[in-house]
Amino acid sequence: MAISLFSCSYFGIDTYIVEVEVDLSRGLPVFNIVGMGDQAISESKERIRSCFKNMGFEFPVRRVLVNLSPANIKKKGSHFDLSIFLGILANIGNISNIEIFRKYLILGEISLNGKIKSVTGAINAAILAKEKNFLGVIVPLENYNEAKLISGVEVVPVQNIQEVLDFLENKISVEELCKNADKKNIEILESAEIKEKNSQNEDEIIDFCDVKGQLLAKRALEIAAAGGHNVFLIGDPGSGKSMLAKRFTTILPEMTEEEIIETTKIYSISGLLSEKDPIITKRPFRAPHYSATEVALAGGATRVGEITLALNGVLFLDEIGEFEGKTLETLRQPLEDGKIVISRANFTITYPVKSITITASNPTPSGYFPDNPLCSDSLLDIKRYQKKFSGPFLDRMDLYVEMHQLKKEEMFCETLSEKSESIQKRVIKARVIQKRRFKSDMLNYAMTKRQINKYCKIDAETQEIMKEAIDNLKLSARMFDKLLKVSRTIADLGGEENIKKEHLLEALNYRKK
Repeated sequence: MAISLFSCSYFGIDTYIVEVEVDLSRGLPVFNIVGMGDQAISESKERIRSCFKNMGFEFPVRRVLVNLSPANIKKKGSHFDLSIFLGILANIGNISNIEIFRKYLILGEISLNGKIKSVTGAINAAILAKEKNFLGVIVPLENYNEAKLISGVEVVPVQNIQEVLDFLENKISVEELCKNADKKNIEILESAEIKEKNSQNEDEIIDFCDVKGQLLAKRALEIAAAGGHNVFLIGDPGSGKSMLAKRFTTILPEMTEEEIIETTKIYSISGLLSEKDPIITKRPFRAPHYSATEVALAGGATRVGEITLALNGVLFLDEIGEFEGKTLETLRQPLEDGKIVISRANFTITYPVKSITITASNPTPSGYFPDNPLCSDSLLDIKRYQKKFSGPFLDRMDLYVEMHQLKKEEMFCETLSEKSESIQKRVIKARVIQKRRFKSDMLNYAMTKRQINKYCKIDAETQEIMKEAIDNLKLSARMFDKLLKVSRTIADLGGEENIKKEHLLEALNYRKK
């Protein structure tokens, strides 16, 4: 008879239930898996056969058929190994308590000697189990930390086939398995901490105070961190663009529990979690090389892109003048809409976009501003170079900052500038104000038109300044809204209830002239 077990698969970053039906019947000995599985699923037949032999079980000399339902959706991954293995064992009478299969989602890749290896998407499976009212999930021990982030669902961590069988036959409890997993995790973490402590040099800790001068750029990044705004840094070589961008995460608040789960989901399904970092607790910082393709940045049908991997963190695009123009243009819609929609003939996948984008570039091919004597480029070369970051793309940047080389006095200055910790405190304070205002974790950059009208009111004098700016800077409606959002953030950093003239003037200072 056909025995059903339950696992899951992934469509983009969305998870869905897969019913694993295993049936043994008379006929020529053959082992077939149907249901549109990929190469990894097809190869599981050999892993399962060898595991049967090495664990002392006799593989049935019968017709074995495995169906992965729904059969009309392509499935990938090696995490079906465990459910298929258990289904065959149950069919030949080695597991009596088959009713328990209906209570759990089962994930795990099996080795040839019966060990259960880690898989991708364990936290996503735990969320799905909770949504679909399963009692819990059976996962490899290595995936225990990420899966247990989800409360209200039982997580059963197992190291090998024998532990699974003992659990199914009630010979070992969930509590005992979890206790063993916690003990092993503590050993792993302690070992990792010792290695990190031995390898880490105190001088390697990055901080905003490492960057000399560039007060305008530092202030712009503080505003960006407080309101979630995108930043465009343009300047001479060696002016500190990359240094500041790499230190940006040090002024952002610690991740909330919701953000940790949201980001860990993306990294889990992408296979980017490790034994050392089983959970993403630090804000991601993604800095793809300028040779990156459109798919690498935006993602495709089978993988997320860099802009999604930067979820709740920072996407840094250095030397954007070297990126392919078409590649940069793919970011226009995601930066505006907060999502990436990948459309194919038979399906559509949506990836979330929620990060602060920092772009950096030299002003000319030679690297220097045109008024610098070191600039050797012709006007045509400069125009051709700057055409790569188009007007619509720059429109998506809330803050535009020009950074010039340091003066001699600044280079020799021994006084440390403001530390990241001090800036972070102001950023957190401004975000608390926004949280109260919107009654959610939304930041100023995401305000709708209606919210802008409600929270970004300006007096008559400030309106006159804005009207003059619209004429002089040829501001579009989008840029007008962004100016008001940035002004609102500057006011929040100052603890002001209303936007004042000085807030708007500072915001105007971060527009391209």
